[in-house]
Amino acid sequence: MVSRVYFEQTALVHLDFLYNIAVKITRNEDDAQDLVQETFLRAFRFFDKYEPGTNCKAWLYRILKNTFINHYRQQHRRPSEVDFDAIEETHEVHVRHMGAKPADPEQDLMNSMLREDVRSALEMLPADYREALFLSLVEGFSYREIAEMVGCPIGTVMSRIHRARKLMQRALTAHGQGRPWSSVPAEGTLARGA
Repeated sequence: MVSRVYFEQTALVHLDFLYNIAVKITRNEDDAQDLVQETFLRAFRFFDKYEPGTNCKAWLYRILKNTFINHYRQQHRRPSEVDFDAIEETHEVHVRHMGAKPADPEQDLMNSMLREDVRSALEMLPADYREALFLSLVEGFSYREIAEMVGCPIGTVMSRIHRARKLMQRALTAHGQGRPWSSVPAEGTLARGA
């Protein structure tokens, strides 16, 4: 029988990390909460399989990823949901900014455009590349930790991150030159044109 206290001390400390990943994967806060809950239920049920002293965060990440793959991708897409809280928050921010004059409107515009361009370029990456790049740059994991989390050799992780960076560079360069996102060369052409 698994000790609840040991589980809490070992696994539950990674709740925020798993929730942040779940939000990125599902792109919906309600689905992210459901995914994290299911992940912890499975983790608790199979905690006797966890080897003490190993990377619990990586073990939990694999459970989360497998749960997502098994359940969320197989479900039929639900109709679009409206997040009224997000609409209200956006409206409140907009109202606050209407009264205050921005310090540098051009810089604010450039920053928002840059964030959107980077987000668009990131979304165009193949899922494996996007996952490796996110875990490396945003979450700050080492190549070894990422390899353990996604269950592939460290060389594969290094290759995915390198290719993801090259593809993002090409996408952002092409977009900056006024070409549409659809004109960005595919991953298979990377070696020839890099």
